[in-house]
Amino acid sequence: MSEMAEAIRQLIQEKGYSEDSVKQTIEKALKAAYKRTYGTDENAIVKFADDMSDVSIYSRKVVVDGVYDPVREYELEDAKKLSEDLEEGDEIDLLEDPKSFDRSAVATGKQTAHQGLNETFKDSLYNEYKDKVGEIIIGYYQRERNGNIYVDLGNAGRLEGVLPVKYQSKLEYYEKNDRIKALIVDIKKTSTGLQLILSRSDPKLVSSILEKEVPEIADGTVEITKIVRDAGYRTKIAVYSKREEVDPVGACVGLKGIRIQNVIRELLNEKIDVLRWDPDPVEFIKNALSPAQVNRVLIMDADKRQALAIVEESQFSLAIGRQGQNVRLANRLCDWNIDVKTVEQAAEMDLSSFSTVQNAHALFNDEVAEESYDEITTVAELPGIDERVAGLLKENGIEEIQDFVEAYDENTINIEGITKEDLDAVNELINQNVEFVEEDENAETEEQEQGEETAAETQEEASEEEEAEYFCPECGAKITLDDKVCPNCGIELVFEEDEE
Repeated sequence: MSEMAEAIRQLIQEKGYSEDSVKQTIEKALKAAYKRTYGTDENAIVKFADDMSDVSIYSRKVVVDGVYDPVREYELEDAKKLSEDLEEGDEIDLLEDPKSFDRSAVATGKQTAHQGLNETFKDSLYNEYKDKVGEIIIGYYQRERNGNIYVDLGNAGRLEGVLPVKYQSKLEYYEKNDRIKALIVDIKKTSTGLQLILSRSDPKLVSSILEKEVPEIADGTVEITKIVRDAGYRTKIAVYSKREEVDPVGACVGLKGIRIQNVIRELLNEKIDVLRWDPDPVEFIKNALSPAQVNRVLIMDADKRQALAIVEESQFSLAIGRQGQNVRLANRLCDWNIDVKTVEQAAEMDLSSFSTVQNAHALFNDEVAEESYDEITTVAELPGIDERVAGLLKENGIEEIQDFVEAYDENTINIEGITKEDLDAVNELINQNVEFVEEDENAETEEQEQGEETAAETQEEASEEEEAEYFCPECGAKITLDDKVCPNCGIELVFEEDEE
């Protein structure tokens, strides 16, 4: 049984099986072979060495004077040869040599052992991976069959990944031994081991990769509110932060776009739009249609969640996207049915019924924006600024943002302790957070002209009110204050002055 002992050591040390599972499997295998040889295994006893270095099988027999069933009984005279203390009715365990079993019995034992080990291994792996559904796993391209890709995940080939056609990204192509990072979406037991169903198209794959790249998502500072994908082509991600000082989009994109570029590489150059979630559907729809610039959004039917987005002619194809992809993803992201029209197309539509609501909405938003807007004038006020860099700039006379921009453009900033990368980072923050407004020399003149025009219009309206028209209450014909009877129907007219 030395070969059996060596097999036991390999199963425990190299294959990772538990000692109990190995013992149960070997015991079943030996008893199966025993039963195949003797017709029963009720009196078969399997014993293991304390250190699991050896295993033996015994036949437990009853000592009798005159044997009728040699499988279960043992002759008293032969028993006395083994021990003088044995008497009729005693039980004795006799060592069996597995080599003496029938060849078919040995085959049965091997098959039972193989099946038992397979089930043990599958149960062990299943318990290990059942809680990993929704997590990312890395494997290597092995083969392709009927469009499905089989992925080697290790574990001596007993753990296999399958990337079905429906879960593949449309533009991805793999060759032998290519690395594949995918999401575990399901677990199945097969005759050969365990099979993990993988996905490269699930939006959760993007969120898992993004979470590893963006610490603010991992610690909860930035939240992903929703992700929609057209796998292989474009993904839209809506993000939000409860902390006003945190820019959720900037956190996900990273300095110079390094964070989002890492995600794009993992998705094999799939386009990704990261945009700010907004509780106001009008603003959220504007954001969702990025990279297109939207002039205006009208809520056509709030109950049916229908909206109209109006864009310039130059932005129309960008808003719609290739084969309608951009607006389709925006619909799914916002859960609104968005119709996109150019300014010219919208002008031909009757939108008067929506103007009052939209104007009130715009007025409200303008008031809120004015109340919440804080003007940034100094470098130190920039969100995310390196305080050390801001301090050194201030010490050297560059405190105002305008001063920094002029010096940066002229490349005249030469301060010890501040590198070119530091200056580039400050300039990037300015571009992201500061909007420069050019003063118009003619603004005052234009305002004065507009005021004069308004006054003239008001005076004209007053004159029109004085020249009001009157109509007969009976037939509707036009009359004047001098008429005593209607010139059309002849009814007597009486004009009464309104007390007010």
